[in-house]
Amino acid sequence: MMDGPRSDVGRWGGNPWQPPTTPSPEPEPEPDRRSRRGGRSFWARCCGCCSCRNETDADWGPEPHGDRGSGRGRGSSSGGRRPDSRGSDSRRPGSRASGVNAAGDGTIREGMLVVTGVDLLSSRSDQNRREHHTDEFEYDELILRRGQPFDMVLHLSRPYESSDHVALELLIGNSPEVGKGTHVIIPVGKGGSGGWKAQVTKASGQNLDLRVHTSPNAIIGKFQFTVRTRSEAGEFLLPFDPHNEIYILFNPWCPEDIVYVEHEDWRQEYVLNESGRIYYGTEAQIGERTWNYGQFDHGVLDACLYILDRRGMPYGGRGDPVSVSRVISAMVNSLDDNGVLIGNWSGDYSRGTNPSAWVGSVEILLSYLRTGYSVPYGQCWVFAGVTTTVLRCLGLATRTVTNFNSAHDTDTSLTMDIYFDENMKPLEHLNHDSVWNFHVWNDCWMKRPDLPSGFGGWQVVDATPQETSSGIFCCGPCSVESIKNGLVYMKYDTPFIFAEVNSDKVYWQRQDDGSFKIVYVEEKAIGTLIITKAIGSNMRDDVTHIYKHPEGSEAERKAVETAAAHGSKPNVYSTRDSAEDVAMQVEAQDAVMGQDLTVCVVLTNRSSSRRTVKLHLYLSVTFYTGVTGSVFKESKKEVVLAPGASDRVSMPVAYKEYRPHLVDQGSMLLNVSGHVKENGQVLAKQHTFRLRTPDLSLTLLGAAVVGQECEVQIVFKNPLPITLTNVVFRLEGSGLQRPKILNVGDIGGNETVTLHQKFVPVRPGPRQLIASLDSPQLSQVHGVIQVDVAPAPGSGGFFSDAGGDSHSGETIPMASRGGA
Repeated sequence: MMDGPRSDVGRWGGNPWQPPTTPSPEPEPEPDRRSRRGGRSFWARCCGCCSCRNETDADWGPEPHGDRGSGRGRGSSSGGRRPDSRGSDSRRPGSRASGVNAAGDGTIREGMLVVTGVDLLSSRSDQNRREHHTDEFEYDELILRRGQPFDMVLHLSRPYESSDHVALELLIGNSPEVGKGTHVIIPVGKGGSGGWKAQVTKASGQNLDLRVHTSPNAIIGKFQFTVRTRSEAGEFLLPFDPHNEIYILFNPWCPEDIVYVEHEDWRQEYVLNESGRIYYGTEAQIGERTWNYGQFDHGVLDACLYILDRRGMPYGGRGDPVSVSRVISAMVNSLDDNGVLIGNWSGDYSRGTNPSAWVGSVEILLSYLRTGYSVPYGQCWVFAGVTTTVLRCLGLATRTVTNFNSAHDTDTSLTMDIYFDENMKPLEHLNHDSVWNFHVWNDCWMKRPDLPSGFGGWQVVDATPQETSSGIFCCGPCSVESIKNGLVYMKYDTPFIFAEVNSDKVYWQRQDDGSFKIVYVEEKAIGTLIITKAIGSNMRDDVTHIYKHPEGSEAERKAVETAAAHGSKPNVYSTRDSAEDVAMQVEAQDAVMGQDLTVCVVLTNRSSSRRTVKLHLYLSVTFYTGVTGSVFKESKKEVVLAPGASDRVSMPVAYKEYRPHLVDQGSMLLNVSGHVKENGQVLAKQHTFRLRTPDLSLTLLGAAVVGQECEVQIVFKNPLPITLTNVVFRLEGSGLQRPKILNVGDIGGNETVTLHQKFVPVRPGPRQLIASLDSPQLSQVHGVIQVDVAPAPGSGGFFSDAGGDSHSGETIPMASRGGA
């Protein structure tokens, strides 16, 4: 896996952003946008009643311009700490300590309508944040969802009069333009364009209450905000103030937004839920872990917008969820564009973090925001967990989905092809396709105006870098409906995703003349189970039916053969032979890491004649991606089956036999091949099973209250008879604990250890505190506890400290140890 930049520059290669020479995402000084003069005046452009005024109105000039290459622009969504806006350039509205008049000399004339202050009603307890479902964000700025109105109050130097003209302005990007939606002008009381408008709801003394409507198609990001006024005494421009910056997000509550989700329980789960379950393992042995998405933690929203900046995505395209989700799928992995996470499937994680050790997305995203460098390391569930965080944070309904027995089709045949020699020995140099035990990606919900009607709804987005799409390591968004029906010509990346869930496993045997012939087709081997966390509970939700028709049904066979007809081997099914008198099934007990195990093969003769089967069993360890190690145990046996009879072939495996060969997640692959003497039937089966690891036990010691210290106890028993070295615990929970790393040293064989950790909750309500353990000898160990946090007495419920600082590398002594 590459750490450094690639030679290809990616989708927006012309973007002027370059990685900082020192690792800091802080924005550079903003370019001057107001120095140019000439053209129609502001009021002539935005207000019809002022368009016939005399030419002296022109000295407000045209909409802002700027040099793209000169640095970050207004409303830069990098989210880094901003430099002091009071610079030396007196022409910039953001650099003034006072307003400006038409002459541009900063003089405030008597009778001018001066805006002395703005109250955006942006606190988490204010009505704006509650109505926009953004009150959980650990931010003090105003965070809005597009297409929905909000309120604000302007504080004026004198009472508002009917002859006064007021306009609100929102700007984003390096060179805001009205035509691109990056410079929004909203005349108060005059009606706006594209859904933008502002109305006076109350004028009382020197306060002016406004109701502002945003466009359901607005660009998402962080906007700078200002106010212009015009009266008989002159014109006034409010200086930019960083405290008045406004975040605008997608809005699944707005029917006019193409990301609209009809069901409230869906929105609660797929937009607002800060934690979830990610499934792994095998179909027969499903493992699950809790993941802290943390989309509302302080800094995460800035990190999400910074990702778009790093990609150089044009601001004008940031209102389109299709484009945004595609960019996120490219940027969550580090290939092409120095994105968030470096993928690593080597088993050597000494230069970073074992992917199994992460417990959530917050630490990863904040590290990327803070340093600007890709974070080591990730695998599919980490890429998917981070993608869920980013898309939920931006306002897209998103869920994390696991596909068991997920195919990786490398030759666009839309089948999984396995090649054997004349004696049914695998030809590894030809077997480039692989089947992952599981693969994790994302579904996000949106309409697809770029596709024919009927292909909106759930869309697959996959940030794991497997194959390129248009030369970039990204995948999706791809309509689940097109996958279900094998319509592989629909964009984006439908052929690859279809093969992951609904291709057939085709076994090819080399013939005497060197050609290959299909000897067996497994039709139910790929995409055997597709699940996600259920709405409102920690149960599993089987969503296989939305991805594929029932296995073996006429509709399912039609979808597979329709897709294959568009692949690189369109006539694959015309060469198929089969004679299937003998059925074969593989069984593996629920094995535990550190213990002995047994695997069994059951043969059943479904014919009315005797059958003789020569059977070969090969056992090897495997990564979950289907990459296998060398065979460490094998067995050969001949079985004679009477008509209608069954027989069982067993192979015991001791811990000492598999221990030297273990790789990530303790998975093993049993390859079974056989030949029926009487009719030439070929038997072939690949069965993956995993060794279970123990859970961490978490116990809350006392009540949890916002702003008050509480304590959690973590207990772990080493299941192995060997010492675990360099053991690291991770602890994280949104609203509870910023990401924390605990170094505990070594844990002896079969030893039990107990840790105590204190934390201070910052937000009330039900929360998830998640922990993991990692060492070179054992990984994929985790635990979770629900913490019901009570509001702070006599407060609005929120603690002022937004989670505190994350802790890294802390050495923690064990509270107690015990033997087996």
